[in-house]
Amino acid sequence: MKIQVFKGIFLLLIGITLFSCKKTTSFDALKEVNYVEENYTKTEAYITMRDSVKLFTVIYSPKNTSKKYPILLQRTPYSCRPYGEDKFKNNIAPNPHLMKEGNIIVYQDVRGRWMSEGTYDNMRAYIPNKKSNLDIDESSDTYDTIDWLVKNVENNNGNVGTWGISYPGFYSTYSTIDAHPALKAASPQACIGDFYFDDFHHNGAYMLAYFKITSLFGTPKTKPSNTSWYKFPDLKTKDGYQFFLDAGPLKNLDTYFEYEHLDTPNLQSKNKATDFFWEELKEHPNYDEVWQSKGLIQHLKNVKSHVATMVVGGLFDAEDLYGPLETYKNIEEFNKNNYNTLVFGPWSHGQWVSPKSKNNVGNYYFGDSISLKYQTEIETKFFNHFLKGNGDKNAGLPEAYVYDTGKKEWNSYNNWPPKKAEKKVFYLSENQKLTTSKEKETGIKFISDINKPVPFSEDIKTTFTPRKYMTDDQRFAARRNDVLIFETEVLENDLTLVGDILAKLQVATTGTDADWVVKVIDVHPSNIKENNKDMQKHLKLSNYHLMVRSEIMRGKFRNSFTHPEPFVPNKKTAVNIKLQDIHHTFKKGHKLQIQVQSTWFPLFDLNPQTYVDNIFKADKKDFKTQTHTVFTSSEIEFKVLN
Repeated sequence: MKIQVFKGIFLLLIGITLFSCKKTTSFDALKEVNYVEENYTKTEAYITMRDSVKLFTVIYSPKNTSKKYPILLQRTPYSCRPYGEDKFKNNIAPNPHLMKEGNIIVYQDVRGRWMSEGTYDNMRAYIPNKKSNLDIDESSDTYDTIDWLVKNVENNNGNVGTWGISYPGFYSTYSTIDAHPALKAASPQACIGDFYFDDFHHNGAYMLAYFKITSLFGTPKTKPSNTSWYKFPDLKTKDGYQFFLDAGPLKNLDTYFEYEHLDTPNLQSKNKATDFFWEELKEHPNYDEVWQSKGLIQHLKNVKSHVATMVVGGLFDAEDLYGPLETYKNIEEFNKNNYNTLVFGPWSHGQWVSPKSKNNVGNYYFGDSISLKYQTEIETKFFNHFLKGNGDKNAGLPEAYVYDTGKKEWNSYNNWPPKKAEKKVFYLSENQKLTTSKEKETGIKFISDINKPVPFSEDIKTTFTPRKYMTDDQRFAARRNDVLIFETEVLENDLTLVGDILAKLQVATTGTDADWVVKVIDVHPSNIKENNKDMQKHLKLSNYHLMVRSEIMRGKFRNSFTHPEPFVPNKKTAVNIKLQDIHHTFKKGHKLQIQVQSTWFPLFDLNPQTYVDNIFKADKKDFKTQTHTVFTSSEIEFKVLN
């Protein structure tokens, strides 16, 4: 491999920060004056890949050269700024402990992003059987990078670890496939697994709240750049709900992604869109070969056994919840001899890097020092054992370390979900009851008004990527006529739910399509003690309706995400919705509530409620108000830990 070292100083302009943008990859705080500059030497290099494309790489090496260090590598589409060998990050490494005790820390702009050459591909498809050096993917780029690093970076001990949060987490997962022999540990965190079930889609529904961030991934770039080449849409309002309601069908949003030239995005004439990611979203509404090829989960059947994995996620991650759970489960299922562990805490997207002691997600308080404990006792321990220690399977960590978000405590398990958990079924019954026995079947009707969709939040704002709604108080929704509620009596004993949830709805609609939303809610007692001064002033913990888990299903995909089909009007139809894993104890004195609705706006786009092949191309006339029915034969399957 060849090296070209940068000696000049690059001009740094303000673009996105790693935490204000969609993906979180650094501390966002913890600024210690000159610590990195005082203790590390920074080198910038171009590393040549097997197809001769050069990737820009930044290497921070400890100034203390009396011993050898492992290499910690993060590959990112979000820039390894600041550029220039005399400009330093305020913090490096996965956490401050790993930074201070000494490691060689490497950041790389992935192919086609920022200062790297080549063409960017959003979630580049894995090529299992490469036939030539032109067959490249993120696995081969990682392999070539690690190969160069262990051969060319001084004082390395021959061991490499990868880590990253969200999109960089996807690249960390990718590193484990066809892994370089020097790769000993990987920690995919909040990692994307499949763009049809993470981030921009949920079960076929388009996540409209991500609209503003589309240009980050789809604005074309023709040459390396140390400044932002994309712009985010200016909605000219603070009221996202009203903006998208007024905008109408998705096709009316095309104009926000029409650029004058590749590196200078400006609004241009109608009927021309050059944002390749927006085009991809528009032209591929179904789970077709495009999305299937980009998914990484199906390629985790042969993770190299010499790579230990620690998958990390947040139980209230609004962006990437599917990815880390499915990454862990698939590595576990198909790689029986591998070291593979799971850590899930009471966090939003990437919140575990926070230096704050108090752990809130939105308005809800979960405890103190949770992230700090993770950084010190889990993450640092994992990397040190496999990169500096003997690297055996006795790392001193549990198989699964998962936070109970009701009891507010960590629990260790030998399996996830725990094998001793038992299935328990609740039924959506009349008179707003959630019962453990099936009652006589009746239909409960509600009108889904296309002009007055159910908001996902009480807040008046536009979102870059939504987060706090995951723990929002759902009283505002429960008091609407188009939201059905079903709840237990006040619990006489604690009820601990673990693992995924299956909502088995029996429904009907007067239309030919509909979305179905299920929310699992912890209704707090009225006399509960207030414990969070940071809660929005109009809210109280008294009777707080904590959303524990929620999910949407675009009805036409109820039988297949690849081959959608319309509803037959007024015909009872089964719609199953899988909700991602939880670990939550509904405490004695609380109530378990289920909410069912059909719109969730503008978190997700509006379903026209009449069948169309492609909602991105639907016309205004396609959108109709309909009457929906939920039958009391509908059931919710939980896993209960006794």
